Amino acid sequence: MSLVTLLPFIVLIGAMFLMTRSAKKKQQAAAAMRNDMQPGTGVRTIGGMYATVKEIQEDTVLLEVAPGVHAIYAKNAIGAVLDDAEYNRIVHGDDELDTEGTVVPDDASSLTGDAPADADAADDDAKIDLGKKPEDAEVKDAGAKGSEAEEAKADGEGDAK
Repeated sequence: MSLVTLLPFIVLIGAMFLMTRSAKKKQQAAAAMRNDMQPGTGVRTIGGMYATVKEIQEDTVLLEVAPGVHAIYAKNAIGAVLDDAEYNRIVHGDDELDTEGTVVPDDASSLTGDAPADADAADDDAKIDLGKKPEDAEVKDAGAKGSEAEEAKADGEGDAK
């Protein structure tokens, strides 16, 4: 066999090696994140539920999903371990201050320089013109009433015969 015939197989094996290696690194990072959990830490499950870690066992975690409500989850069900500031911002709605003392916005308007979404709220309440005129609706309603009357009349005549 020549090198030209083996080259596609070598490239395929190399690509498979690189893909499995990156997937293995992601799995190891996720396992390390789950092992670094401590009681009192805020977490997000893979289902999107936010909770506080109460106890950590070998393969399970006791989470407090609401005050006084506890649930046992598998460690694999923990999607992310959140820092305290992010957990409080998401769960309790606390606006954290950044290092310069300004409020960090919830949207990306600070990155683009656009006005915050609250400034556009007044524009959202404005009426939208759909091109319909009030008299068009009256004509349509009158036509519908007329067709209903015709149907009733036809039903009445059919019963009499």
